[in-house]
Amino acid sequence: MINKTVLITGAAKRIGAAIAEHLHSSGMNVIIHYNTAAKKAHELVRKLNGIRPDSAIMIQANFEHKEYYAALIDAALNFKGQLDVLINNASVYFPTPTASLHDQQWQKIMNTNLKAPLFLSQFAAQSLRSTRGCIINITDIHAVRPLKNHSIYSVSKAGLVMLTQSLAKELAPAIRVNAISPGVIMWPDDLADDKKSAILNETMMKRAGDVEDITKAILFLIKDADYITGQVLNIDGGRTLYS
Repeated sequence: MINKTVLITGAAKRIGAAIAEHLHSSGMNVIIHYNTAAKKAHELVRKLNGIRPDSAIMIQANFEHKEYYAALIDAALNFKGQLDVLINNASVYFPTPTASLHDQQWQKIMNTNLKAPLFLSQFAAQSLRSTRGCIINITDIHAVRPLKNHSIYSVSKAGLVMLTQSLAKELAPAIRVNAISPGVIMWPDDLADDKKSAILNETMMKRAGDVEDITKAILFLIKDADYITGQVLNIDGGRTLYS
């Protein structure tokens, strides 16, 4: 895996940071995209460069604004001269009840969760094609099971699944495009215990997963999945089986 360079959006914290650390430990150079979490991004980059010098950088970009998309890819390519992997992990999540939703909410969620992955993929395609690289999108169960009072978010994740399949067709055979749909890996900070119990009750394994379940799957899709494209890998303990 030496000399592969990966751009991970939303990588300063939580699952994005864990993905960055795992891929870095496999020998990759990592580009940490962040929007507002500058301190966490700096700490992560310093940690990774302490392990292997000149192996990580951080780049800020606000995905609510399209002008950042090409600039992010240009900055990423300037790091090592190529891009082997694009991981579209950045996401915004907040309730949008139909009675009170408005256009600004639509723009904020859709631009980050769907528009950015599309245009980042477009701008990265030339380099990914030359390296026979891959794109991995991070979606979730609400792409297929809508969450009450989160219609815009659910639509954005459903769109990301379709984008995965569409790009897999359009960018083949040089670039593979897949998605991962995590289940309960890291709880939201404000989720009540009764809500957690209800979610686990809908999970066949009756427990939360571990962040390594996601990071190992990411590495598999990069390293050992040369004949897999257009697929969504559910890592959810069987939650999608609940009826």
